[in-house]
Amino acid sequence: MQAVVSIIMGSTSDLPVMEEAAKILNDLRVPFELNALSAHRTPEEVEKFARSASDRGLKIIIAGAGMAAHLPGVIASMTSLPVIGVPIKATLEGWDAVLSILQMPPGIPVATVGLNAARNAGILAAQMLSLSDTELAGRLADFKKGLKAKVVKANEELRQIKFDYKADA
Repeated sequence: MQAVVSIIMGSTSDLPVMEEAAKILNDLRVPFELNALSAHRTPEEVEKFARSASDRGLKIIIAGAGMAAHLPGVIASMTSLPVIGVPIKATLEGWDAVLSILQMPPGIPVATVGLNAARNAGILAAQMLSLSDTELAGRLADFKKGLKAKVVKANEELRQIKFDYKADA
């Protein structure tokens, strides 16, 4: 099996957040790899990874890091593959990571999801891949139907809750 998405984190302390991307890609049957690379502690390895990513068959990179979250931008500066950045809440309520990933210079885009939103990064990667994969597009459509069904079920359960002053809708 050849990975088409790479999930990169600054360190394994980011795994509790980044594994959410892995879980959704796994559920959608999208082959991925999972690695820790630090823009600050292993810059040579980051460069080697980014420059070889396309040649290795990767299509999309999901990169997450907290604090001075340079990893997604550094990777994006060295590859033409789409990079999805996941800001991870570590300090300053995560705003330092959000801004580090969001504010990229012209010509070096990084798609940015919400704080700790690796699951959305995985979904976004799958949606991008589904543009040329009809089977994946079908699995995504089913996934979205499942989201709708959860909300419908939740509303049915809420209707059953009784309060003296709750009006029935």
